[in-house]
Amino acid sequence: MIVIGLMSGTSVDGIDAALVKIKGTEQDLEVKVLAEITFAYPEELRERILAICGGESLNIAELAELDDAIAIEFANAAQQIQAQHQTADLIGSHGQTIYHRPPLKDQLGYSYQVGRGEVIAYLTGIQTISNFRAADIAAGGEGAPLVSKIDLCLLSHPTKTRAIQNLGGIGNVTYLPPKSTANWDTQIFGWDTGPANALLDLAVARLTNGTKTYDQNGQWAAQGKPNQELVAQWLQQDFFQQSPPKSTGRELFSQDYLEQCWQEMDEQDLGPSDRLATLTELTVASIVHSYRQFLPQMPDEVLLCGGGSRNLYLRQRLQAELISAQIGTTDEVGIDGNFKEAIAFAVLAYWRVKSIPGNLPQVTGAVKPVLLGDVHPSIHVCK
Repeated sequence: MIVIGLMSGTSVDGIDAALVKIKGTEQDLEVKVLAEITFAYPEELRERILAICGGESLNIAELAELDDAIAIEFANAAQQIQAQHQTADLIGSHGQTIYHRPPLKDQLGYSYQVGRGEVIAYLTGIQTISNFRAADIAAGGEGAPLVSKIDLCLLSHPTKTRAIQNLGGIGNVTYLPPKSTANWDTQIFGWDTGPANALLDLAVARLTNGTKTYDQNGQWAAQGKPNQELVAQWLQQDFFQQSPPKSTGRELFSQDYLEQCWQEMDEQDLGPSDRLATLTELTVASIVHSYRQFLPQMPDEVLLCGGGSRNLYLRQRLQAELISAQIGTTDEVGIDGNFKEAIAFAVLAYWRVKSIPGNLPQVTGAVKPVLLGDVHPSIHVCK
């Protein structure tokens, strides 16, 4: 089956589109990538999304407008990626998260992605699956991370323990024991580790008055010195101490969160490069702390994916702290780290139409495996 996966994450960098050929079911799953491309949001729309994720209010009419505008951009991405390639049978669209609330003691979680699947199906004429997180949340789960089952099927190793570490706006990990381990597939763990690029990107935009949106290769941060005292203080935050299952987003690691960090860096009189080095160190320290606290053992390999996997300074700091593990990328084992989540949502859509559950309850906290995603049939309009 030819499937398009569409994804825009917490960094709001743009829409990642992957056109893939999928066969098999679960542990015999095979994915061949036919095309990959990122489509930038119109700048005005991107700024609007970031403002809303940062807490700006909007009324129902404005929400409907945003929902349609993002669906149109996703549909355009799906149409363009097919232009020089095979026509797809199916689209899996994650949409754009604008709000995520983990479950509370007596309350289900909530996660809202805009970019209506029915509009994408209407505009493309292709069956579309969307709203992937809702079913897991309804089953008592976090609704995240949802990539862990795909990691299990595509990235497990016969003899090595692996951690697949995504470094998008928010970081998440999937822990994969060796396939030679008895009942290995029941011993998968995963959770959101905390901020990856979210605070760094906000800081770069602040330091450059918006002329830059990220620190390319971590070159600016590499010129600074991290303030370890501040990092240790920040790491006491409740989220980092919370045991998995757990998830988070820009609702916590927001502009307001950065503002608090900024004031504390002001008190330490940190220069621009030292600030970026310190925020990078928070990402590193949160990952390392997470592994040491919650994994049954340290991994043999850590495979990075997402935009932060290109940050050489971040990679070097991770390697320095995780001495026993080999740090690499998913590119090295055949999965393009820039498009891994787009590929994942293509697979989740494929599983949905094959009636295969897409979540891992031990990762999300759901009470059982469930089918993920709402189905929107293709609509052919007579003209």
